[in-house]
Amino acid sequence: MKFVIQRCQEASVSVDGKTVGAIEKGLMVLIGVGKDDTTEVVDKYLKKLLQLRIFEDENGKTNRSLMDIGGQLLLVSQFTLYANCRHGNRPGFTDAGDPQKAEELYEYLIERAKEQVSVVEQGIFGADMKVALVNDGPFTIILDEAAFA
Repeated sequence: MKFVIQRCQEASVSVDGKTVGAIEKGLMVLIGVGKDDTTEVVDKYLKKLLQLRIFEDENGKTNRSLMDIGGQLLLVSQFTLYANCRHGNRPGFTDAGDPQKAEELYEYLIERAKEQVSVVEQGIFGADMKVALVNDGPFTIILDEAAFA
């Protein structure tokens, strides 16, 4: 699993010119599901995501989590996070999860997030999406297996 986490002032995702998800202050997360991922992996990543202290406190230090500030989440599936560019110039995606399994895990992530976060918005799995955000900072973190090693 891979997350690209962007702290934002606002973010939205649209499909065919229609906004399908939008948030205010919080995190916009691009989500890549790998071929070996499970619900246990999703739970581990979600726990880390919600506990990351990347929002400023009253002293300007990054000491607050999304949960601490009552922030919002926008979750967007993006299999291209598993692009392999080692050979030639055309990326391969053999490390990405099977689309059916990946969609199931993406939906599982959304449901688990909704149990803990008051506002959770999402993109549409497999759709041609347009994502817009005002990155706050900018502050962007890549969360992958190396974060748990």
